[in-house]
Amino acid sequence: MDVVTEILLVFFLSAVLSIIAVRVKLLTPDGALMAFLVGIVLGIAGSLSWLVTVVAFAIIGFLATRIKFSEKEKEGLQEGKTGERTGKNVLGVAIPGCIFALINLYSATKYYDLLSIGFIATVAVAAADTVASELGTMDLNVWMITTGERVIPGTDGGVSVFGTAVSLLGSVIAVLIGWFVIFEISFSVLMIIPILAGFFGCLLDSLLGATLEREGLITKYFNNMSTGLIGGIVAVISVGLIA
Repeated sequence: MDVVTEILLVFFLSAVLSIIAVRVKLLTPDGALMAFLVGIVLGIAGSLSWLVTVVAFAIIGFLATRIKFSEKEKEGLQEGKTGERTGKNVLGVAIPGCIFALINLYSATKYYDLLSIGFIATVAVAAADTVASELGTMDLNVWMITTGERVIPGTDGGVSVFGTAVSLLGSVIAVLIGWFVIFEISFSVLMIIPILAGFFGCLLDSLLGATLEREGLITKYFNNMSTGLIGGIVAVISVGLIA
């Protein structure tokens, strides 16, 4: 596929997917606009495969949101009115990936494989955190990650056995999809690194949620962005040390 065709395809997919996201109430209008811009950055500065990986993550997030949504709605644990994400939500999880994409563009794809692993790790952090937040509320046995004190589901910094397990599963699924889409190979031992980075980023999100976020020193959007970026950096450094 030539460059012009790929760029046009990136614009087309980003636009269509943003429109669909609004129609199915996955994103608000401003969220869809941000998703469109993010899609362009990832698709052009990264690659079309990076854009496809993010689309897969969005589908995972949508499915996790809809599971037992009525129960979450009754408890006031849903995101937005119907589970939709805003522009701030989109930027919070997408900025880390966009940073890796822009570095890839600046380096003229010289470090594409390494940056792709970092990018996959940022998606894994987002996926792990999303499924933990959306499905972890099904477990009523929740403890504060810093003190071990029992708290109600949905509390910032609250963790549960089930929520922790599904966060790891979310990281695994995100990495498997991203790896197969981007590298087009069935398996590599290096896949373990972004999986663990995604899981680590989710736990760090809970830790920051229990401390800085609860104290009002950071927002949940900054929390999502910083932990996603840290997860990606950890993955890149780890691969760099091993390779």
